[in-house]
Amino acid sequence: MKPESIQTSFNEVKEMVQACIQCGTCSGSCPNTFAMDHTPRKLWRMVLGDQAQSVLASKTFILCSSCYTCTLRCPRGLPLTEAMARLVQLARKANPLLFKKSHAFYDAFLQSVKNHGRVNEAGFMTHYFFTMKDPLLPLKFTPLGVKLMRKGKVAMPAFNFGLGRGSRPRGKMAAIFEKIRQMEQHP
Repeated sequence: MKPESIQTSFNEVKEMVQACIQCGTCSGSCPNTFAMDHTPRKLWRMVLGDQAQSVLASKTFILCSSCYTCTLRCPRGLPLTEAMARLVQLARKANPLLFKKSHAFYDAFLQSVKNHGRVNEAGFMTHYFFTMKDPLLPLKFTPLGVKLMRKGKVAMPAFNFGLGRGSRPRGKMAAIFEKIRQMEQHP
């Protein structure tokens, strides 16, 4: 992504939080603040101070769980959750290698839901492993997979390869993905 387009996108986020009065309600409301390198309040101050590089190097927006608590409690009614989401998109475009794993994981998850109408864990992880093109990656997840199977949290896969009942989203799920596709085409 070109530096001028990064700055343009960053300026859009800055406009979204321009009216921030630094009250700290967003930070006080956020359930993930404890794990963030900057509180949301500090992140908005950095955005308003045009510190694009520092903001994009932060993990604050990555840890946002999109619970909308900050947005709902903001006394100025700022779209803070949307601003966090835009920062995630901007960071992914500005530094795709840094977000390769998380982006591949997210895409594999959505593809599983799109294909099956729910998450098919085995198919989801297989898709993720193939996308990452690292033959040792599945071995890193093996202990976790075995532990989850023992506790009954993940079932052994029933490979139906898209055939049969429950393999495709129908009705509302298909409509949701279609609406998302339309929204992504027209921001």
